[in-house]
Amino acid sequence: MDAKINTTTNTTNKTIDPYGSDLIEDYEKIITDFGLEKFDLALFPQPNRLMRRNIIFAGRDLKLISEAIKNEKKFYVLSGIMPTADKIHFGTKMVIENIRYFQEHGAETYVLVADLESAAARGVSIEEARKRALEFHIPCYLSLGLDINKTTFYFQSQNREVVKLGFEFAKKITLNEFKAIYGNADPGRIMSAVIQAGDILFPQLINRMPGIIPTGIDQDPHIRLTRDIVRRTKEKKFFLPSSMYHKYTPALDGSSKMSKSKPESFIELPEDPKSACKKLNRALTGGRENQEEQRKLGGVPEKCMIYEMYKQHLIEDDALLKERYYLCKQGKVLCGECKMFACELMTRFMETLTKKIDENRHKISKVKFVKFDDN
Repeated sequence: MDAKINTTTNTTNKTIDPYGSDLIEDYEKIITDFGLEKFDLALFPQPNRLMRRNIIFAGRDLKLISEAIKNEKKFYVLSGIMPTADKIHFGTKMVIENIRYFQEHGAETYVLVADLESAAARGVSIEEARKRALEFHIPCYLSLGLDINKTTFYFQSQNREVVKLGFEFAKKITLNEFKAIYGNADPGRIMSAVIQAGDILFPQLINRMPGIIPTGIDQDPHIRLTRDIVRRTKEKKFFLPSSMYHKYTPALDGSSKMSKSKPESFIELPEDPKSACKKLNRALTGGRENQEEQRKLGGVPEKCMIYEMYKQHLIEDDALLKERYYLCKQGKVLCGECKMFACELMTRFMETLTKKIDENRHKISKVKFVKFDDN
């Protein structure tokens, strides 16, 4: 059974839910308290950057997916688009990279546009959500690596099967259980959560098969709720959904996870390179009191948000990352030089991403959507 705990742990006193912005200090404690499996790198072939660097730290039923890959059995990977803004963030980028990993290893790939959830919980109309998804979010997801020929999209509002599942699932939970998982039980959140459970299991209506949801740990309440629902609907013979969790990308000041609530420490995707570089120049580093001390003692990359951006997003090559680490530790590079290098990498990344988004906007007619019966 999954751990039954409140969204606030006793040790960290941090809120872990889809609506908070606290930065987790002790991921080992989260694994223990939430009944998670520690991520085992040996389970997956050709692990991606996030797996290799311990950015992926935990999951649920990962062996089920590992066996599906190993034995070339059918499985799916699923994620969603929350079309409440005109841009995305680096946490979403990590989700897309992990979707791409499973897609490349045989997963049937589904991406839903959460237009019902955005209306219920965020106040964005279904029409506006659809417009944002088609003009930006879907092109952006493709630009970050999803294969247009292997990815199937759908809008929640058009998927009657998901809505039916949501209403059915609503009868399988109690108000107290919902509060224990989410910490709050306003009607919008309840509707969003049960519909999302329907989304997570929707591919299994097409074919009963294992599925994995790669996401941040803040989305674990949705996974726990869905797994509980599966146990209470055994007659449907659903597989328990697997999940894989990445660590947060910290805000550039190091105080919390990167969030729009702190615009000076938050980099959007895409963002004007000059703006992004200004933010990088103000980032918290692991530098010493002065240049002389840093050259003598070396820097502390473990405390540096620039190094964290290298590790999570900007440097793909492991050998180059290791080189940057030791240049800092040995005092052979100063923080200003490191920020300049990060700016070069960020500029290159943003310019490439912007170009790809423009290209994929013109391919929107080629995107594959689930076809629903109008009757």
